[in-house]
Amino acid sequence: MPLRALATDDLTDAELGAIRALMDAAFDDFTDDDMVHGLGGRHFVLDEDGSILAHASVVPRTLELDGTPLRTGYVEAVAVSPARQRQGLGTQVMAAATAHIRDAYELGALGTGEQPFYAALGWERWAGRSFVRERDGSLRHTADEDPWIMVLRTGPSAGASLAGTLTCEWREGDVW
Repeated sequence: MPLRALATDDLTDAELGAIRALMDAAFDDFTDDDMVHGLGGRHFVLDEDGSILAHASVVPRTLELDGTPLRTGYVEAVAVSPARQRQGLGTQVMAAATAHIRDAYELGALGTGEQPFYAALGWERWAGRSFVRERDGSLRHTADEDPWIMVLRTGPSAGASLAGTLTCEWREGDVW
């Protein structure tokens, strides 16, 4: 089955609805904010007979690595239809998303409880501390997120330490 890569604006309303339905089938806690977080970037989709079976999106964010702002490809909304899991579909969409980040961004980042899956694709567990820049500009340590953040060092971040500080901008819902 061919993999499609397209911008959010190129998705039809029906496709956006199918992606949301996929997320709801794969996760019991997928929120409207989570859906919004997955929009505005590049989508990697596998479909068969008109049904979306796997999806991942890469959205642009600016993260600060030890105080240096980096154009970051942030991975969101990764899921495979429950009936088709463990068949390599997630690996296909994430391999394409990872290649896109390597080509277009200075850093990749994501939050997950599935570290071994992403590690097999070259992602590394963040060993440092994470922060969010609040709306008022202050920094808040997001200690609960520290164990779940993974990064893809690429371009100017390739040699960066994994033990520094990583800061994201505030957003509605989960900040990471």
